[in-house]
Amino acid sequence: MLALARTGAEEALWLSAARQTQGRGRQGRAWSSPAGNVSASTLVRLRPSDPPAPTLALVAAVSVGDVVGTFLRSAPGGSDGLAIKWPNDLLLHGAKLAGILLERADDAIVIGIGVNLAQHPALSDRPTTSLAAHDVGVDPAVFVETLAEAFARWLQRWRWEGLAPIRDRWLAMAHPIGTALTARLPDGQAIDALFDGLDHDGALILRLAGGERRVIHAGDVFLI
Repeated sequence: MLALARTGAEEALWLSAARQTQGRGRQGRAWSSPAGNVSASTLVRLRPSDPPAPTLALVAAVSVGDVVGTFLRSAPGGSDGLAIKWPNDLLLHGAKLAGILLERADDAIVIGIGVNLAQHPALSDRPTTSLAAHDVGVDPAVFVETLAEAFARWLQRWRWEGLAPIRDRWLAMAHPIGTALTARLPDGQAIDALFDGLDHDGALILRLAGGERRVIHAGDVFLI
């Protein structure tokens, strides 16, 4: 999709892989996705009046969350336990179900989305899950089609109404204010704190032990 973006591909194009063996996650991590899961990318052509480009991660997160929630309604317990975790993960009962990665190519933002539908990897640093593990079967093509429709709706709101409604929806789908988190920053520092929402541009707000607030723009976040 990055290559297509550089050669003039139009906004709203979606590219989906039946399986992926050389994928890339955040901070260059290796990632693979077997058949039956979703590995898909789309692109947004930035306009001068658009909100900040990094906030497209929030647009993608609420879109994926809405679609997953729709399919989970048929499962025992419904969508209980579904939550967005900053900056780019969707969790189900605390285990990673989906991830999002943004990359830029000139005026285009490429948004990569991976969702564990049929299988989930065993990771050493975090629990993972899939929809199949919760007795929900979804065809990847149907999921991507539904996701494209949801993303188009949220993108339009982001573009014409600004970030506020996206941020509000994100917070409604996130783990509760006061959730204990560990944030690992790019400089290697680790911070244990409480989730205290998002600031006006989508950055993470942490409440430290002494009561002061810390705004985080980049890093890995884990539930404690």
